[in-house]
Amino acid sequence: MSRELAFELHALVARLDRAADRLLQEHFGVSYRRFFVLFAVEELGAVSQRALAQRLDVSEPSVSRMVGVLQAKGLLEVSSVSGANRRRLGLTKEGRRLVRVGQSLLADRLAELVAKSGVPGDRYLEWTQVLSAALEDADAPVLASPA
Repeated sequence: MSRELAFELHALVARLDRAADRLLQEHFGVSYRRFFVLFAVEELGAVSQRALAQRLDVSEPSVSRMVGVLQAKGLLEVSSVSGANRRRLGLTKEGRRLVRVGQSLLADRLAELVAKSGVPGDRYLEWTQVLSAALEDADAPVLASPA
C-alpha cells in the first residue's frame, strides 16, 4: 500500500504542476515555477533574494535568473539596499494583478477537478493539511534515505 500511495501522490503532484504550468503559460505567458516566485514575493512582502531562495528552497543563482526574467517582464521590482550587496524584491502593479488573477484561476480549476472526482473538497483539504503539517513537523526526514 505505501509504495502505491507514494507513487500515486508523487504522480498526482507532478500532473497538477504540469497542468498549472500549461494554464499559466496559456493565460499569462509565465511558467508555474515563475508564478510561484511571484506568489512567494506577494506572501513574504518586500524580501531579499536570499530570503526568497530560502523560502523556495532553491539556490540564490536560480532565484537570480528567475528574478531577471520576471523583472524584464515588468512583474517584479528590484531595488538595491543601501550600504549592502543585497537586492530587495517587490511586485509591480502588473505582478500583483497576475498573482491575484492567477491564484483565482488555479483555485477555480482545482475546485472543479476535486468536485468532478467526487471527493468532498473540505475533506480533501483537511487531509492535505494534516499531511502537510506532519511533513513540516518531521522537518522532511520522511523523504530522506533510510540509514
